Parts: sequence; structure tokens; C-alpha cells
Amino acid sequence: MEIRVMQTAAFKAAYEELVPGFEKSSGHKVATLWTPSVDMMKKLKDGEIVDMAIMSATAIDELIKHGRLIARTNLATSGIGVAVRAGAPKPDISSGEALKRAVLAAKSVVYSTGPSGIYLKDLFERWGIASEVAAKLVVVKGEPAGAVCARGEAELAFQQVCELLPVPGIDLVGPLSSDVQKITTFSAAVHRGAAHPDSAVALIKYLTAPAAAATIRKAGMEPA
Repeated sequence: MEIRVMQTAAFKAAYEELVPGFEKSSGHKVATLWTPSVDMMKKLKDGEIVDMAIMSATAIDELIKHGRLIARTNLATSGIGVAVRAGAPKPDISSGEALKRAVLAAKSVVYSTGPSGIYLKDLFERWGIASEVAAKLVVVKGEPAGAVCARGEAELAFQQVCELLPVPGIDLVGPLSSDVQKITTFSAAVHRGAAHPDSAVALIKYLTAPAAAATIRKAGMEPA
């Protein structure tokens, strides 16, 4: 039996380490469709059917309201981090004001179309610097923001800490300070039209079992 899972990249590091154990213990195979958040939302709203979806809790709730998914289960929480190209000077991000100065001083800034990017766009608007930094913003979809930074195409990269950690060629400056941090909950839900709903539920239980906690933390997230 093959379980089809559609998900964004935020939970990827922990997921890829945990899934082989589930496949071995259950006898099921897991086929994963890695899809950017905005594309995933459109595909599922338009009627694409999988067994299970993993994305932000907010997005899951919206899809439940649209009748596409059922029974949200929280998997992990993640904060937004900042990275620079490996070996580059690390700016002060110890407070919101320090981060604002770092953004204004940077020659280029990259973030994604996912929850972290949506938040950063709003944060820059609240700071009143959106128009000032618009020309130096790089927005990516389907690729880690850190990869753009590693190639030298952006000076600062913003994304979930768990999405920055696996990227080679960058140094994590750290998470955003508490006064401007945005914690996102990533969740799983079974599709209403799932071919294998019971197996999808079993996978969710495996990902949320106490034994999975250490792997989730190693990936830069906190178990929900």
C-alpha cells in the first residue's frame, strides 16, 4: 500500500528521517509530493486528492473549512531564522530594532512565499520600510531561501530555522528575537477523499509519538 503525502518543505528534515522507520514497521510505502505552500493550497482547493497533507496549521484549517481535509493534528512548531553566506559577517539581530537596521543595511534580502515570507512582508510594512527595501527583495518559491544566499545572490536569508539548517554554504545567524519572532505550527490532516485514511492516521500517530521528539528537535523544531 502506498500513502500519498503532499507537504511543504518546513517539516522535511524531520520527516525524511522518521518516514523510513514508519515504512519498515508498518509495511506501507510513503510517496511524498513536495509542494510550495501557495501551490499546495491551490491544488487541494482545486480538488487534487492525496491521503494526507502537512503544512501550516492556518492553511490546514482553511482547507478543513473548504471541506478538503479533516481532523488537524499538530506536529511541530518553528520560529523564523536569519542566515548569511558561509563566512560572511553576522549582523546584530538581538532585537527588533537591530534586525531592522540589518535589513536596511543589507544589499539584498531573500525570503520565501511560505508563512515566514508572508510574515516578513507584513513586518516590513509595519516598520514602514517596505517601499525602501522593495528593490532589494528576492522572493523564492520551490527553493530554500538559504540556497539563494549560499550562491551569493542575497546577503540575508529569512526562513523557518528548520529550513535553513540543512542548507550547505550558509551560516545561521540565529532565530529572530522574541519581540519580533513569529512561531508557526505545522500540522497534518487526512484528506476527505483519501484512498487510505487509516494508514494516513497511522503515519500521523508515528510522527507525533514520543519517540519522534528528539528527531524533530534535531531538525530545529519543537514537537507540538
